[in-house]
Parts: sequence; C-alpha cells; structure tokens
Amino acid sequence: MPDEAADALVERLVAERSGIPGVTAGRAAAEAVSGAWRRRHGGTVTCVRRLRLHRLDRLIEPSPAPAGTARRATTADRDLLHAWFTAFAAEIGGTPPADTRAADDRIAGGRCVLWESGGRPVSMACHTAPLAGAARIAPVHTPPELRGRGYAGAVTAAVSAAVRAGGTREVLLFTDLANPTSNALYRRLGYRPVEDQLALEFGPE
Repeated sequence: MPDEAADALVERLVAERSGIPGVTAGRAAAEAVSGAWRRRHGGTVTCVRRLRLHRLDRLIEPSPAPAGTARRATTADRDLLHAWFTAFAAEIGGTPPADTRAADDRIAGGRCVLWESGGRPVSMACHTAPLAGAARIAPVHTPPELRGRGYAGAVTAAVSAAVRAGGTREVLLFTDLANPTSNALYRRLGYRPVEDQLALEFGPE
C-alpha cells in the first residue's frame, strides 16, 4: 500500500463502519495508517510486537536431525491440534480458537505436519492455503517441556519442503524480533529476512 493511501483507506473503513483493532505492516505503512486513524478517531497507538517477515531461499535440512519422523496430521489429531493452537495463541498474546474449526480446516487441507518421536507427536508446523503463489508457515509449536531437542526445526523443514513439493515457490513466515531463538532457527533452515514490521494496537483516549 502506498503511504499516501492511508487516509483513503481509513475513510473507507469509517464509511463502512468497520472498526479495526490495529494494524500490522512495514514501519512506514503502519505509521501512516495509525496516524490517519488517530486523526480521524483520536485515541492511543501502542506497539505490541515487532515482527520480521522471512522468505525461504534454499531449504537447509537440520543436521543432525532429531529422533523421529514427520507425518501429516489426521482427524485423530484434532483435539491435540486444538490444544496446541490454544497454547500457541496464549504464548504470543493472540486470540485462542473458539472451537476446532481451525484444526479441522488444516487437517482437511493437509496443511499441518507433526513431528513424531517415541510413538507420540512432539511438535507441529502448519501452513496457510497457497494464495497468489505464496504460503505462510504458521503456527509452529512445541510444548515447553519438549523444547531444545530440535523438533521445531525438523518439523518446520518438513512442512516447508511439503509446501515447495506442492508447487508453491514463495514460502514465508513471521518471527517476533523479541525471540532470538526462533529468528536464529529459521535462518539456519534457509529463511532470509524480507522486511521488519510493526504490530500496532489502537485504544481509546
């Protein structure tokens, strides 16, 4: 979005009576939209997260790989996925899913991969449906007690390879810049920074 379009965008949202909780975009666009929103509505703007958009270059498989294998999630994993989606949302300060529809959608589309070790799932990585030749990896989650064993890297590599094998060349993901562990992990897998973004939240006066 051109920065100068921010005012027109906000006016359109106001005309349609569309309230928005905030904006996530590159710094210039985010600040343009938040500035236009404040001029129209007043209130406060709070930066709640600083993000980095990454694009997969050449996939680098983890070496050594952790024990276990990757497999696609099935309907038998529905409750587990729902619990992990809920835990992931809580960890990043997001909105937890109200029901199992998010899990069902990814299972039906074959868009969630589990890493299984010792006969049980230990980590997951999902991706969005391809759109305009691109798909985004999200969410990636490993229960806290199972972290530090390489599972997240292995399952992210597996789901990234699956997206590429399906014909989608642009594989993207976001990281929280406050989390150096995940940023370093995705660099090792071959993800390269594209753009830093701000997540801004709008509030009342």
